[in-house]
Amino acid sequence: MPDRGGGPSGPRIRVGRPSRGTRTLLITIGVLAVLMIAFVIFAGFWTDWLWYRSVHYSSVFTTTLWTKVGLFFVFGLLMAAAVGVNIYLAHRLRPPLSAMSLEQQSLDRYRMGIAPYKKWVLLGICAVVGLIAGGSASGQWRLWLLWTNATKFGVKDPQFHKDVSFYAFDLPWYRFLLSFGFAAVVLSLVAAALVHYLYGGLRITSPGGRATAAATGHLSVLLGIFISLKAVAYWLDRYGLAVKSGDFKATDNWTGLRYVDANAYLPAKTILFCIAVICALLFFATLWRRTWSLPMIGFGLMVLSAILIGGLYPAIVQKFQVQPNEAAKEAPYIQKNIDATRAAYGIKGTDVTPYNGISGSSDATLRDAANTTASVRVLDPNVVSPAYQQIQQIRGYYAFPSTLDVDRYTDQGKEQDTVVGLRELNINGIPENNWINDHFKYTHGYGIVAAKGTDVADDGSPDFTEKNLPSTGQLGEYQQRIYYGERTTQYSIVGGPTQEIDYNDSGGEKPFTYTGKSGVKLSNPVTRAAYAVRFGEPQILYSGAIGKGSKILYNRTPKERVEAVAPWLTIDGDPYPAVVDGEVQWIVDAYTTTNGYPYASRTTLGDTTTDSLTDDQRSVVAQQNQVNYIRNSVKATVDAYTGEVKLYQWDTQDPVLKTWMKAFPHTVKPKSEISAALMDHFRYPQDLFKVQRQLLTKYHVTKAAAFYSGSEVWEVPDDPAAKTGKAVPPYYLSLTMPGQKAQSFSLTTTFTPKDRTNLSAFMAVDADASSPDYGTIRVLQLPANTTVAGPNQVQAKLNSDKGAGPQINQLKTVGSDSSVEYGNLLTVPLDGGLMYVEPVYVRGKDNNYPLMKSVAVLYQDKIGFQPTLAAALDEVFGKDGGSTTTKPPPTGTTTKPPPPTTGAGDPTLEQALTDAQKAYDDGQKALQKGDWQAYGEAQKRLSAALKQAQEAEKAAKGT
Repeated sequence: MPDRGGGPSGPRIRVGRPSRGTRTLLITIGVLAVLMIAFVIFAGFWTDWLWYRSVHYSSVFTTTLWTKVGLFFVFGLLMAAAVGVNIYLAHRLRPPLSAMSLEQQSLDRYRMGIAPYKKWVLLGICAVVGLIAGGSASGQWRLWLLWTNATKFGVKDPQFHKDVSFYAFDLPWYRFLLSFGFAAVVLSLVAAALVHYLYGGLRITSPGGRATAAATGHLSVLLGIFISLKAVAYWLDRYGLAVKSGDFKATDNWTGLRYVDANAYLPAKTILFCIAVICALLFFATLWRRTWSLPMIGFGLMVLSAILIGGLYPAIVQKFQVQPNEAAKEAPYIQKNIDATRAAYGIKGTDVTPYNGISGSSDATLRDAANTTASVRVLDPNVVSPAYQQIQQIRGYYAFPSTLDVDRYTDQGKEQDTVVGLRELNINGIPENNWINDHFKYTHGYGIVAAKGTDVADDGSPDFTEKNLPSTGQLGEYQQRIYYGERTTQYSIVGGPTQEIDYNDSGGEKPFTYTGKSGVKLSNPVTRAAYAVRFGEPQILYSGAIGKGSKILYNRTPKERVEAVAPWLTIDGDPYPAVVDGEVQWIVDAYTTTNGYPYASRTTLGDTTTDSLTDDQRSVVAQQNQVNYIRNSVKATVDAYTGEVKLYQWDTQDPVLKTWMKAFPHTVKPKSEISAALMDHFRYPQDLFKVQRQLLTKYHVTKAAAFYSGSEVWEVPDDPAAKTGKAVPPYYLSLTMPGQKAQSFSLTTTFTPKDRTNLSAFMAVDADASSPDYGTIRVLQLPANTTVAGPNQVQAKLNSDKGAGPQINQLKTVGSDSSVEYGNLLTVPLDGGLMYVEPVYVRGKDNNYPLMKSVAVLYQDKIGFQPTLAAALDEVFGKDGGSTTTKPPPTGTTTKPPPPTTGAGDPTLEQALTDAQKAYDDGQKALQKGDWQAYGEAQKRLSAALKQAQEAEKAAKGT
């Protein structure tokens, strides 16, 4: 053969075949690599199956698995068949290779190279596209299950009069089928065109006809199918307008048709559908006419129509019909959006009532009302966790969550708001971290700690009602070992020859062996090997610490367990513990959602549920989901000792939940199985409340005209204490709303006008699940012309008040390492007005945890700042509702010296009062200059002078 490279020929290097030993080694390495990959895949599958079986939700695993497998094979085979058949047809329809052109001569070497492997190439291409398509389709298992088990909503959209289930369940599946069809046609078209080109059916550079009749007919049919699918897309786009998102009137993710959609886009989509059908028929007609002229004319007409009818015409309608009279044109569509949004988010029945915000009642009436209107919680669960940690941690390997929970327990026959936290295992506090200690010895936390929410101890620390190790108090006997908790993220191996450390008290270390039914047994070597791969820990395979009875516990946080057994639920960010029937149960709220509710505006859960307390542990699962329908349809429990998961149907009317219950039968228990003891601890979930309050900033307005003007838009104020720029969190509080006869456990928040800081509304929802009014949302709307202070204004008033401000500053200077922390700023409707209550904590240098030292009460223009809530209320309203009674000031606070009442003429008393007055004046001057050192010294002199005056007065009375 001549040298085709054009260069001089030289000696050739012969590459010999590898030796038999080398080939054997390479084959062995390849087989081992394949086996290792296969075992890693098997380990993931096997351990998942064992875990689901251990929690008795194997049906969830099998239903999900077989649905994915079915979709994988069905759509993988369909895609492979579509591409394979078209490649085969293109090859069969190839022309005879006679009088080959230069173009075909250059392709000859490719044909010759492929010829011996044509079947393998065909199978390889089909396998690749089939695997990709099958993998993509298996990820749509939720759409398939929703479509096949769809339940009617019983509500029709106002435009097309179709049940909401069509948009929530059917339309997403049809769109997936359409996208799959487009992909199959495009791949088939590309593959067929390449084969036709390779075998001469298509010619690019050769003179004469560019395509044979067979190739023309084949490709025209594929193009006709593509255009037919485009026609279907145009038809579905008509319905898609009802769930289309966009921005309108400062409303992000506005959903539904507007005037231009109903009067321009909708007819345009219908016209384009008809044009696409005609164009598709023209492409099919090439089977007989064998010419591209008419199809290409039809295709050009469709493109031009899409530009003019689908783009230009709606723009003209918007410019010349809508904009000159937008309010009137859009009003019917705004009203549909308002009605649908309020229904989809469960705020349709929100009771919005006018509220003065200013009371004309007497101080006596207000003081009496302050005692009965609310059980004001002065122990802030968002601040006092360090106090629980320092006082009740007991051992370094225990810890409490950074934010505690509010629940209700009975104290002497009366329901008491209680701040609770579990003493969970803290893996970072183990004396020596090693594999045995981390996973065999230290395996669980111990006990629940609870304190009164409405009171504190004399020193300002929590007034514990359940404390110590083991915990004792008002909760009685219960299983205190905490194997499952929010902080328990590591796996543990229990029940085997290695005993665990139960707890360590003055009597020494107590051993324990787990006896619960939870966990996966490690008796099988294959199982041990699978878990060694899963957790990347070879010692699981051969360690002698694992033996008879050993079980592995993992997926141990309540959110992980509920999400695993119900992957179709969205999990609330704040599970909370409760003692129920002798067991510690984690209560987890779960939601069913969809983004296919027509006309209902969408929201992003991660953004809407974020506030000043949100962190990775307290964020909602699947937080980036965009939804426009949400229901708290499931209440779940996770046993802190056994890990048992139970799902209870909570919303019995929710069609989304009913659909999932058809898909996963026997996984959700009926509501009737909820015990009375468990019902007492259910509450309205925070994340749902935060979503609803965010929607109510705009959708408290029920009339289109007011909504369009935007004059009544509210916003959730920033947390004045956190100073993070994030929203104030909602607060649980037992209070009496106007119209209620008794206090009810509620979840509350405030609103301010947009871009202003005064108060515009107060919102509360009945959070007691055992109440017949559970879920009732009440909004007190203040008159637009009032200037009732909002949270940030109240905080500023408190800091600048002549009486409270210096006292707060004095608390800051008690010690060089002291700091003041503000608690929850609670808002309480009080006899037509609004009362604010805020506990103030001091974190001192001697104890690195906050102690409540004062309570601030603000009502209209009055401010009370005293060591206790009762004293602060007395300062504002008077003890008997009359003139304010004199209360002893908190230690270190600024107090003006009183005039002498007895002992007039006593030189000692007069000198003491003179010194007190001078100290007070010096302190005020230092305060104005910001000289805190001089201010502190003056306060010390003032305290000493007052004490001396008091002793002199007593001596004068004695004589």
